[in-house]
Amino acid sequence: MKEFVISEAKTETAVLVGLITKDQDEAKTKEYLDELEFLADTAGAVTVKRFTQKVNGPSSVTYVGSGKLEEIRQYIEAEEDAEREVGMVIFDDELSAKQIRNIEKELKVKILDRTSLILDIFAMRAQTAEAKTQVELAQHRYMLPRLQRLWTHLERQGGGSGSGGGKGSVGLRGPGETQLEMDRRIILQRITLLKQRLEEIDKQKTTQRKNRGRMIRVALVGYTNVGKSTIMNLLSKSEVFAENKLFATLDTTVRKMVIDNLPFLLADTVGFIRKLPTDLVDSFKSTLDEVREADLLVHVVDISHPDFEEQIKVVETTLSELGCADKPSMIVFNKIDAYTWVEKEEDDLTPPTRENVSLDELKATWMARMADSCLFISAREKQNIDELRDVLYKRVRELHVQKYPYNDFLYENYEQ
Repeated sequence: MKEFVISEAKTETAVLVGLITKDQDEAKTKEYLDELEFLADTAGAVTVKRFTQKVNGPSSVTYVGSGKLEEIRQYIEAEEDAEREVGMVIFDDELSAKQIRNIEKELKVKILDRTSLILDIFAMRAQTAEAKTQVELAQHRYMLPRLQRLWTHLERQGGGSGSGGGKGSVGLRGPGETQLEMDRRIILQRITLLKQRLEEIDKQKTTQRKNRGRMIRVALVGYTNVGKSTIMNLLSKSEVFAENKLFATLDTTVRKMVIDNLPFLLADTVGFIRKLPTDLVDSFKSTLDEVREADLLVHVVDISHPDFEEQIKVVETTLSELGCADKPSMIVFNKIDAYTWVEKEEDDLTPPTRENVSLDELKATWMARMADSCLFISAREKQNIDELRDVLYKRVRELHVQKYPYNDFLYENYEQ
């Protein structure tokens, strides 16, 4: 069967397409396309051009208007004439089978949407049997409603059966219909099998969690590429894979930590992202169970990112969808070494913008809002890591005393 989702990283050139709507202004669209370019780079593609269009909403036929689609087609043809082939066009939202079919017919290059790009990166990053199974399940769920477009290269042959009299028919006939139904059945069977495998893995994981003893569980959560794995490595002295790429961590890693006389479990989890495909959230249920069963959530934020407050909202929304909104939590602002700001001129009377706020002002604002549940660190430069350990010890100790009042931690210096 023809592959639909790429599973190997290839150096290709890509064109990005996004929409400016009443719900998504030009600045927000630029932010989304910046992230989409980072996703493309992580997948191994080089972005050469961006196209945006101001509309009320996406076209149900071609996502963008016919004029903008023609503009993209002319650009692709001009690049080909100059021997600079454009390998793919990536759209910032999830496309329907109808949209993909129509866009491919017009542009005649590979068409990806944000969802298929994220799935491709997940397929690259998956290392364990669990992660590979979860990614494959999400890929099949994504592919199922888009099967018909995979077989448009087959003839729409008439005849075969029915009252059509051997002439052309409304749907696909002959080998097209046969292959389509066969693939649909194969994929449905595969989805059932993958679900069964994940249920078995989930039972194993549940047993493992029950066998971890009476210890508080702490989970590092946050947007993708905020430094969770680097913090995990610092605190637990482990070697979790960390890289300045999106979704460097797919598999949840759990390590036992001891601070002073207090043992607890620390988990590094998969990062969240805007417009995260629903199929991925469903497929990664067993991985996200580490978040659901955690006693304390440490929300890691990249304070150097220009839109970190939006990322905080995305993570909080995702946690709410997982039923974890009411769990004890704390925020750790990472990458303070990379934070930059621009001081306003004295004669500049315009209101200050986000880029005019200093790190000290941000600290004062967030510390006032969250008191001792807010820290500012640099995992890369190892700044304020001791303070993070102290706060973690305090929070975990409080939770441990509440949850296990008769557990002496097996340490003589419990009372200090």
